[in-house]
Order: sequence, then structure tokens, then C-alpha cells
Amino acid sequence: MSKTFMVSWLNLLDSIGTMAFAASGALAGVKKQMDLFGVIVLGLVTAIGGGIVRDVILNSLPPYVFVHNLDIIIAILTSIIVFIAPKSIEKRRIFFYFDALGLGVFSAIGVSKAIDYHMSFIGSIILGTITAVFGGMIRDVLQAEIPLVLRKEIYASACIIGTSLFYVLHLLKLNASINLFLCTIVIFTLRIIAFSKNWQLPRKIL
Repeated sequence: MSKTFMVSWLNLLDSIGTMAFAASGALAGVKKQMDLFGVIVLGLVTAIGGGIVRDVILNSLPPYVFVHNLDIIIAILTSIIVFIAPKSIEKRRIFFYFDALGLGVFSAIGVSKAIDYHMSFIGSIILGTITAVFGGMIRDVLQAEIPLVLRKEIYASACIIGTSLFYVLHLLKLNASINLFLCTIVIFTLRIIAFSKNWQLPRKIL
């Protein structure tokens, strides 16, 4: 697997993930009866919020999306489409799979960047998870809800498992391109299985 091919494939997956995350944010805005601007804002923060927070933590300024605008353009266009036809978009289950794929890709990219900056095991796991879930957390806060990752479903925990595997395989000197692919697939698979089996972390009920 050549490096050029892997970069192109990863960029494609990143774009798909951006589209899916933007769609989920925009749908949340539509359900809250926001206007077009509000829907676009929710779509944007969901799609690119995690990456911006990651870059700020790494002091990689300006953030990547403010230099390379493709993700911003994809997020805005997706949000507008959702605003125009929310019901037809919501019914397409394929967006759930895209969302799960985006979760894996963004986690893999985040932990990979953390390792490039020589962060520790725990730091790398946290940064990879932040990259994947922080945009959704911002979305939920903006619509006055407890963030999804804090209340149900196997979501952030899937990222933690996948990014932990990435770091261990990195220590074992596995090829970085293969590692990115494996991390993405593990998180994607965990998310799909957990959703289909209705797996949830335990909650304390008083």
C-alpha cells in the first residue's frame, strides 16, 4: 500500500466523516427549529470543532481547517442540503455508517498527530478522542442538551479502545498507514456492533 494511495484514501474518508458529522449537527439544528444560519453553525461545529480544539492543544496554529478550507466547504454545503430536505436525509441510514466511519477516521488522525508531537500514551488517547467527539459535544451544548457521549451509547469509549490499539501498535513499529486503517476499522466496527446490540455503559440509578 503506497503512501500516496493511503493519503488519498484517508482524505476521502475524512471528507465522508466531515459530511456525516455536519449532517448530524444540521439535523439537530432543524429539530430545534433553528434558522438557516443556526443550522449551518451547528453543522460546522460538529464537523470541525474537534479538529480545531486538537490543533489549539498542539499549538498548531492556525488550525488546519482555516488553511485548507475543503472541510469547511463540505460542512456548509451539507448543512444547507439538510436544511432544505431534512426528512429525506434523516431517513437514509447510510449517514449513521458514515458517522461511525468519521468517528474512526478522526480518532485515528488525532492520535497520529499526538504521537507526531511526542505526547504520552494517555495524552495521545485523550487527543484522539477529543478530535472525534468534541465537535458533537459543542453541538449538544449549543442546543442545551447533555452531550451524548456523557449519557448513553458506546461512542467515546470506542474511540478510547481504538486509539489505545493505535498507540500500542505504534510502539511495536507497525507501519503508520496500516495502523491508521486498523484504528479506523476497529472504532467503526465497535460503534456499529454496539448500536445494533444496544450496548451501553452502566449508569447509576438512585
